[in-house]
Amino acid sequence: MLNQILAITGKPGLYQLLSHGKNMLIVESLVDHKRMPTYARDKVVSLADVSMYTTQEDVSLSEVLTSLGQKQELKPIDWDIKKADNDTLRSFFGEVLPTFDRDRVYPSDIRKLLQWYNILIAAGITDFTVEQNQTEDILSDNKQDTKPEQQAARQTQGKTQKKTTGASAKTGVGAKKG
Repeated sequence: MLNQILAITGKPGLYQLLSHGKNMLIVESLVDHKRMPTYARDKVVSLADVSMYTTQEDVSLSEVLTSLGQKQELKPIDWDIKKADNDTLRSFFGEVLPTFDRDRVYPSDIRKLLQWYNILIAAGITDFTVEQNQTEDILSDNKQDTKPEQQAARQTQGKTQKKTTGASAKTGVGAKKG
């Protein structure tokens, strides 16, 4: 399920992937259920691709959320995450993931993870598994959709460059006047 849940840089909250177009994704906010497009310029990260630093191997976010869900019994965190001090956050997260790297996992990372957990629980998402094939299918569909358009754009661009090159040579752009 986490393959369909996205974090978008610069936009608060989490979003569910609904559909994809030629150069955009259609997403819906898990908080207010508003739909909007995201474009190639937006940095979009699937929660399936996120992992947490530990002292051994990195642990996927799905494992961390599953452990957090077991600790909280799939109930939201009822204390104020934003006002919690750093020691409280680290000790709480140490109960969820005892081997997390205390040097590379910052309190802001823990806050964001706990906020994401609350958003997912409030949206009724309690399945934190990752489906491998679904994300790969979407990415391969996007590549196939854009390939013919890219080829057509290159051909058109090549024709206009030839015309532009000839025109700039005649007008003497960048050449001495004399």
